[in-house]
Amino acid sequence: MTPASWTSPIDDVGLVPFGKGFARGLDQRSLCTRGVQLETLAGLGLPVGAGLTIPVPNVPGFTSADRAKAAMNLLESISGRQISSTTETGGLILLRLSASAPVDAAGLPPDLVCLGLKRSVIPDGLGEGALTSLATSWWKTATFIAEYALEVPSDELGALDFDYPDPVARVEPFKELCAARGIAPFPEKRSQQVALGARAMIARWSSPRAARARKKQNLPADLPLALHLETIVVTEHDDEGYGFAVSRDMDSGAFAPNGMFHHGFRMVGERMVDGHPLDELPGGVEMLTGVLAELEGRLRSAVTVDFEYGPEGLALVGLEQLRRPNARVATSLAVDLAIRGITDESAAVGSTNPVHVVELLHPQPKLTGDEVPLVTGLGASPGAAVGRIALDSETAVELTEAGDKAILVMSETTPGDLPGMMAATGILTVNGGSASHAAVVARGMGRPAICGAGDLRIDRDARTISAGEHVLAEGDLISIDGSSGVAYVGELRIERPVPSPSLTTLLGWADDARRLGVRANADNAADASVAFDNGAEGIGLCRTEHMFLGDRLPFVRAVILSHDVDTEEKALAELAVAQREDFRELLREVGDRPVTVRLLDAPMHEFLPSSADELEDEKQGRMLEHLHEENPMLGVRGVRLALMHEGLYPAQVEGLFNAWVDVVHEDDVRPQLEVMVPLVSIPEELVMSLRLIRRVNQQVASRTGMVVPFKIGTMVETPRAAMMAGKLAQWAEFLSFGTNDLTQLTYGFSRDDVERRMLGTYLEKGLMTASPFAELDGDGVAGLMEYAAARAREVRPDIKLGICGEHGGDPASIAICERLGLDYVSASSTRIPVARLAAAHAVTGTDS
Repeated sequence: MTPASWTSPIDDVGLVPFGKGFARGLDQRSLCTRGVQLETLAGLGLPVGAGLTIPVPNVPGFTSADRAKAAMNLLESISGRQISSTTETGGLILLRLSASAPVDAAGLPPDLVCLGLKRSVIPDGLGEGALTSLATSWWKTATFIAEYALEVPSDELGALDFDYPDPVARVEPFKELCAARGIAPFPEKRSQQVALGARAMIARWSSPRAARARKKQNLPADLPLALHLETIVVTEHDDEGYGFAVSRDMDSGAFAPNGMFHHGFRMVGERMVDGHPLDELPGGVEMLTGVLAELEGRLRSAVTVDFEYGPEGLALVGLEQLRRPNARVATSLAVDLAIRGITDESAAVGSTNPVHVVELLHPQPKLTGDEVPLVTGLGASPGAAVGRIALDSETAVELTEAGDKAILVMSETTPGDLPGMMAATGILTVNGGSASHAAVVARGMGRPAICGAGDLRIDRDARTISAGEHVLAEGDLISIDGSSGVAYVGELRIERPVPSPSLTTLLGWADDARRLGVRANADNAADASVAFDNGAEGIGLCRTEHMFLGDRLPFVRAVILSHDVDTEEKALAELAVAQREDFRELLREVGDRPVTVRLLDAPMHEFLPSSADELEDEKQGRMLEHLHEENPMLGVRGVRLALMHEGLYPAQVEGLFNAWVDVVHEDDVRPQLEVMVPLVSIPEELVMSLRLIRRVNQQVASRTGMVVPFKIGTMVETPRAAMMAGKLAQWAEFLSFGTNDLTQLTYGFSRDDVERRMLGTYLEKGLMTASPFAELDGDGVAGLMEYAAARAREVRPDIKLGICGEHGGDPASIAICERLGLDYVSASSTRIPVARLAAAHAVTGTDS
């Protein structure tokens, strides 16, 4: 900004009493932050201290003693008190000069208090404590003026501190030093002291030290100052003092005025770190409650006020809006303002940041600044955890069974690691991104996770991990923050989430406002229960491959590695029984809600051992070698695997349909089944699968006497599927966009590697603004989705369209889904509240 940009029209006098600036057309450019604070308070009819602002354009002229004298005369007229006189209670009336800039800035010149003091005006009755405070504050003010206005060497001023420990004894040597080494003697006249105070503040603000401070804050080099001149009362009488009050309890977020106060006057540079609680100030809480409620209503923000009090009552001398409130304060304030009728429900929802929802629902680290970072990766699943390093699944289970907490640290995870992932309190991986196995499973289980921590090294032989200068052994304590992606050495304090009534209210209002349905990605009854507690309307993605993790893994492995028809049929029969048990538990939890069951989709390598040595059957070992794939993500998976093992999907749907019959009979619920065929690129793949599924449906109906109602659909995971959506819609009653794979195949990116290896470079070079696996690509991938949606609706106008990739829980991605007119989003169970809020924001146009 240029100097001219900070100016605005100014009255001829150039002295603006508190409360008169806005009426004269002045704004923050000329009154600066403190001036605006006092204008705001006075404009609301609240009591403010006697004072005035010297606006930005008039500050240079205020270094004149004549201008300072005019200001003092005006101030005496405003306050009805003569400067340097005493009050009825024996207090001494002096001046305070302070500075502020047009924007919040650190490194401002300090307040100068006790201006106008000379020995002849000190009242005889002033107590020893007040005299000491007065002398100390005067000394700090006087030496600041001497250094910056009179150019007395600072080291010689500092020497007086050591030579004369008593501040009163320093006065005469100080005056002699100013006369001998300064450009002028220290003045006795009050107006000259004020003028020199202004000169000193300007000089300090122009110093290299202040310039460095502005540069560090990315503030303009020519950032100007306004000055503020006020009366203060120096006393130690209990009827006079100062303090501050905050409108909200920072822990609960509730409106609960609290603060502290001190008797006497505030010394230069003093910070109130202790004092009397506000409720001990007679009448203080009652008056400040009304003041703070009025300010919150007008400013729509939690606030802090500074005040001074005396026999005439309480006066406000400062105001600060809490611009970055914590989650509890922000949500409680939003609800309170709506209930009071100051805003409405829509405004309350719109003012709530999704980040606040995450903070309220997940454990958060309590950072002090003394933490020792270990490594940084991708924050893949929110929340924080502490535990002992476990370098494999078995160790994580052992630690947990022994009563310890474990953090599972691995290069990457596979389905076989599920027991350790379930046992661990958190997960840290070297490889992988936001759509990796570890990230997806962790989000589903509600575990904090960091993925793609590429600077971490694991030595499995030595059983250690290292990053930079840090080397830790298995069993050592570490902490992880799954929101920021930072892992720390040692144990951090973790704050556990506490239920928030305000958040519950806000999410209810968000549900009333949103159009998009919100479902959950949930693979078992436990996940579904969490999802429904969080407000999910159904299950938008049940990944059946996740049912085969851990001790269920041998069932699907036996099918894939079967080497003859008999072996395969036996394996499929066992799989169908296992699926029936799993689906029965899930459907009981689902009740009458919709549930989309995706048939087996994971790449084969996730189900197969890394070596034939892990297999007892020699024929299976040879089959393992035969099935090896160079690029399993693009290999035999999804519908491709099912058409090579034609009994696979029938076995799954047999278990599903039988489970549906079971819960209808046993629990009197009728889940709305949606069967989804994955990775379809050729319409005939869907047709063949549908025939197999319908045949099973008929067989179950013949055996049970019940026709299981279901809808058939497919995932749009490949660009070709998006382009063929019109033909798919001839058979599909719903389409669900699997944006993890669709993003991977559209970009040609490996979703497990790109975030760790190249994303940082692309972000730095401005080629991308966010990971396309975390935030939906609004041009390319969303363009394919838009085309697919249009073609599908041309063929089947009532087709249901949704998204079930991890983007379903991302606010920016949800806004794109609203624009595309999708019917629902499906997100991890723990991200459901964020999705509900973001869906409401998408309707109102709020930027999440």
